[in-house]
Amino acid sequence: MEPNILLEALIDEAGVSRAGLAAHINQAGRARGLSLRYEHTAVARWLKGQRPRGQAPDLICEVLGDRLRRPVSLDDIGMATCGGGGTVVPGSTLTGFVERATALWRSDEQQRPHVLAAAAVTGTTAVMPVWEWENPPEDADVSRAGPTRVGMADIAMLRAARAHYELMYRRAGGIATRSRIVGFLNAETAPLLRGGYSDATGRQLHRATGGLVAVAGICAYDSDAHGLAQRYFHQALRLAKASGDRGLGGYVIALLVNQLLFLADYRQSVAFAEAALRAAGRHVTPALAADLYAMQAKAYAHLGDGYSALECIRRAESEAERIRPGHEPDETGYVEPGLVNVQVAEALLSLGDLPGAREHAAAAVSTPAHDRGRVHRLAILTHIELRQGEADRAAGTAAEMAERARGMESQRLRDRLRAVREDLVGSGCADAEQAAELIDGALRVPL
Repeated sequence: MEPNILLEALIDEAGVSRAGLAAHINQAGRARGLSLRYEHTAVARWLKGQRPRGQAPDLICEVLGDRLRRPVSLDDIGMATCGGGGTVVPGSTLTGFVERATALWRSDEQQRPHVLAAAAVTGTTAVMPVWEWENPPEDADVSRAGPTRVGMADIAMLRAARAHYELMYRRAGGIATRSRIVGFLNAETAPLLRGGYSDATGRQLHRATGGLVAVAGICAYDSDAHGLAQRYFHQALRLAKASGDRGLGGYVIALLVNQLLFLADYRQSVAFAEAALRAAGRHVTPALAADLYAMQAKAYAHLGDGYSALECIRRAESEAERIRPGHEPDETGYVEPGLVNVQVAEALLSLGDLPGAREHAAAAVSTPAHDRGRVHRLAILTHIELRQGEADRAAGTAAEMAERARGMESQRLRDRLRAVREDLVGSGCADAEQAAELIDGALRVPL
């Protein structure tokens, strides 16, 4: 059974204890001529995923609805269909999705262990959100009647927040940023999604929220919470569908592809990238296409398919030449000059082409980038220099990498630092050992 975070979120919002909820349900049951004796232990079982028998689910809706002063359905309490864990439920209404999404945000902010430690799903459950994004039906009308009217100023705030937290992530890392963005989702974004808006305003609201939720997923991924990150990406994909913005959906799938590469699911990463390129079509910008092809190249290289990897490298480089600054959406701003070079370097490294990998890695490092991106580029170049027997040069590259990484709280960067340190120590070079000590200093403070 999967924990019912929908019910948990509503109980928290209603401000009632488990024992109190049980007592209110017993009282509501007596009004219907029922003799019920529920206690807090029964509520605990429901929160673990058990569905009570008889009229109890309806009574739960009645009691919580009275306290919250709004209708509460079986879907709202996670007892109509499976999916109480906050995942995107196939065929669920947009309203039901909003309740599931906001319940997950609340559980994340409260650091519920079953949410933070959830593993990434695989198989059909992982594929279905992408399939539903790609295929009909579309959302014919996303308008909503709510207590407060949502306007363009609210949407502008969400867009500004996405840019703010993305910059914070780049400077401080996902671990430091995640609690901030999740707090914002709960305090500011959830009330807007439950507000009142026209179809046109709703499209823009869901688009702005999708971009923000995607950054929350990036921060969760950077914190090693892969199941949680995947849920955020799936949420962002559903929000992209509601917005009608195919390009945003393609961007979200690129985030899923990146996660799949880290999890070594190379065949799925190739399939997802193809889905994004196919379904988004003309809405795929050159920057996004370049990143998708470059990630496909890395996946094919790991699979040992050199021909397909080189073909994807050619396409990635061709798309990168078409990027026009100022003509890309905010979300694809991460595709900075040099990003495709470092992706290509990784692919060529997997194919055993050290000279080619060195050329692309050096080009990436020579191109300006934000500190987070530069750490990654320097890590790849260090690894290649060591593979080519240039330990002294690699030590200098690693020292700059360690300095750039200071102040960032990121599991992904720590992974790279540890891998570089291991390579340096194995080289037996005195300068390399000094660089390893610098990395030790950067790793000394626990996250």
